[in-house]
Amino acid sequence: MILTITLNPAVDISYKLDRFSVDKVNRVENVLKTAGGKGINVAKVLAQLDEEVAAAGFLGGNLGEYIRSEIGSLAIKDYFVEIAGETRNCIAVIHNGQQTEILESGPTISRSEADEFLKKFSEYIQRVELVTISGSLPKGLPTDFYVTLLENAHTSNKPVLLDTNGTLLKTTLANKHKPYLIKPNDEEVADLLGEKSVNEMQIVEALGSPMFANIPWVVVTLGAEGAIVKHDQTIYHAQTSKVTAVNPVGSGDSVVAGFAAGIRQGLADESLIKFGLAMGVLNAMEEKTGHIDVEKVDWTIKQINVKRI
Repeated sequence: MILTITLNPAVDISYKLDRFSVDKVNRVENVLKTAGGKGINVAKVLAQLDEEVAAAGFLGGNLGEYIRSEIGSLAIKDYFVEIAGETRNCIAVIHNGQQTEILESGPTISRSEADEFLKKFSEYIQRVELVTISGSLPKGLPTDFYVTLLENAHTSNKPVLLDTNGTLLKTTLANKHKPYLIKPNDEEVADLLGEKSVNEMQIVEALGSPMFANIPWVVVTLGAEGAIVKHDQTIYHAQTSKVTAVNPVGSGDSVVAGFAAGIRQGLADESLIKFGLAMGVLNAMEEKTGHIDVEKVDWTIKQINVKRI
């Protein structure tokens, strides 16, 4: 089984408008609500791949119950900890070819709630083969909370796939216990290096730096341009197929799901890279976030070209 961690989940609400008028009434007919959060997106894709998967984090209030109901209907095991606060909404207003997002900060986690999660995490990790950790921390948790999870996973000899950014990623990478895989995009790599942007050559050079040492897999996604991937001392460039992107939101989460499933299945380097990236392509082709057409998996994999650099 694979365990996905989403500590700051949300109910994702999408409003589609022909045009968005500021300081006026905007009426919406096309509304989509779904259980959201990066790790929950990972869990959704894993469930569609027929992987046994559990989702964990913090949930509270009516919105928390909504998420529990949603993941239950997808056969995702519910390992969430109940909290006193209310789970957040995240609203996306899609208009005029643009997307305006309104993101609530979410609840504040108490010390006792954090301790309860850590206690249960120590139990859950014994039941799974690997763990994915995605997204931001809710208020109330220390910035080294992911470090604590990594240390626990290391003690249990369970690999961790980490997808986060900014100070949280820097803090985690500075720890002696490293993730098995990280998945920054090119902008996040630039932030780690203190640059405004980076090209592919700079990414390749950065992957040889001490910052990424002792991390077996580093997957740097480049959007429609594919990815640059390091496995141990070997670096690959992967070019994905050109498709019409319907909704690219959640494609990075889908890539994490693909790598998690592929690692559990024991796929070798190039096969694993193709399988992982294929999930991101498939997600971009669907309107729903964290959704893939499993009948197109083989076709998509065949369209991806991987070569050593």
